[in-house]
Amino acid sequence: MSATPLSVAQTIDARKSAGHGTLIAYLPAGFPTMAESIEAAVAVLDAGADVLEFGVPYSDPVMDGVVIAQATQTALEAGFKLKHLFPAVKEIVERTGKPVLVMTYWNPVLQFGVAEFAGALVDAGGAGLITPDLIPDEANEWIEASDSFECERIFLAAPSSTDLRLASASQVSRGFVYAVSTMGITGARNDVDKAAKTLVERVYEQGANRVCVGLGISTPAQVADVISYADGAIVGSALVKALALGGVQALTKLTQELSTGTARA
Repeated sequence: MSATPLSVAQTIDARKSAGHGTLIAYLPAGFPTMAESIEAAVAVLDAGADVLEFGVPYSDPVMDGVVIAQATQTALEAGFKLKHLFPAVKEIVERTGKPVLVMTYWNPVLQFGVAEFAGALVDAGGAGLITPDLIPDEANEWIEASDSFECERIFLAAPSSTDLRLASASQVSRGFVYAVSTMGITGARNDVDKAAKTLVERVYEQGANRVCVGLGISTPAQVADVISYADGAIVGSALVKALALGGVQALTKLTQELSTGTARA
C-alpha cells in the first residue's frame, strides 16, 4: 500500500464525486493493547471505513463517554505511551493506504512540543489532528505548526457555538469541521440529535467547505441520515463497544453494516 494516501479533504471529495458520504471510524490507540489496536484499525479501514480517527488515551478524558473512557483507561493501564503512537500510525497507513487522523486532547501535544508533534505525525504518514479541547482563538501555535508541516487540522463546532465561533472554526479548519451532534460527552444514542442538521447548515453558512458529524451515531440508518445533509459521519463508541465485546470480528461486521449507509440517494 502507498505510504502517502489521499488527504482527508481529498478523500471526502472523492467519495462525494462517487455519490457517497465519508465514514470516519474512531478507535483508541493502545486498546486493548497496542498491537491489537493496530490490527483493529487496519480491520476497520479494510471493512469500509474511509478515514481512521485514532484516539490518544488521556488520563482526564472530559469529553469521552463511558465506553471510550473505559477503553482509554485500559490502554493506559496496558502501558500506552505517546511514543507508541507514531509507529502505529505509520504501520496503519502503510497497510491500508487510507488517511489516519489523530484525535487528542491538547495537553499531550503541548508536553511533547507542538512543532515536534506535527513533524512526527507527518513523518509517520498521518493526515492531521482533531483537537476537541482547543479552540481556534487559542490555536496560533498549532495553526503555525500545521501550516509549516502541511497537516490537516480539525476544530469542533457545537450547537451552542456563536456564529462568530463557527466562522472561526470554518476558516481555520483544514480537512473538515467536526460538528458535534449533541452537546456533552460521547456515546451512541438512539436518535442523533435533530439539532445536528441545523448546526451543519449554520457551519456551511459560515464558509466551511466540508462538515462531518460525530457523537451519537451507531447504526447504518443514522449514517444515512447524517450523510443526507453532511459530508461524513463519525462513529466512535459503537465501534469501541463492538471491539470490546466481540473483538475484531464484531468490529468488522459493524463497520461493514455502517458503510452501507454512506450511499447517497
